[in-house]
Amino acid sequence: MIKVLFICHGNICRSPMAEFVMKDMVRKRGLEDLYEIASAATSREEIGNPVYPPARRKLAENGIGCSGHHARQMTKADYDYYDLIICMDQNNIRNIYRITGGDPDDKISLLLDYTDRAGQQVADPWYTGNFDATWRDVTEGCEGLLKALK
Repeated sequence: MIKVLFICHGNICRSPMAEFVMKDMVRKRGLEDLYEIASAATSREEIGNPVYPPARRKLAENGIGCSGHHARQMTKADYDYYDLIICMDQNNIRNIYRITGGDPDDKISLLLDYTDRAGQQVADPWYTGNFDATWRDVTEGCEGLLKALK
């Protein structure tokens, strides 16, 4: 089983979108037994909060639910547990390094590294309000990640 943890700043927009999009892709392909997928934040700001309403609506527009999700902060134990830690932007990577002390096992990458836009960051709708752009980035990144994992 491959264990994937998606990371963003607050775990209420981008990383839960990636978590639930990836779970949906895996389910539709009948691959649920091969993957464990979750998400977390690098900050404590939103701990316990559900998916942000506009992100929840964007998922629902595409037939994907996200009930039961509550934001949580990544821990050092998460680094040891998960095989891949997929970040939405460079700030997430820097913050993870503070939590874990680095990336000795080379587990950390950006979601868009699995596309032809390697090195780019997933659009942050918290600042732009553009959940369509975030949806495009997340779905493209998750498709690329799933392809790379096969």
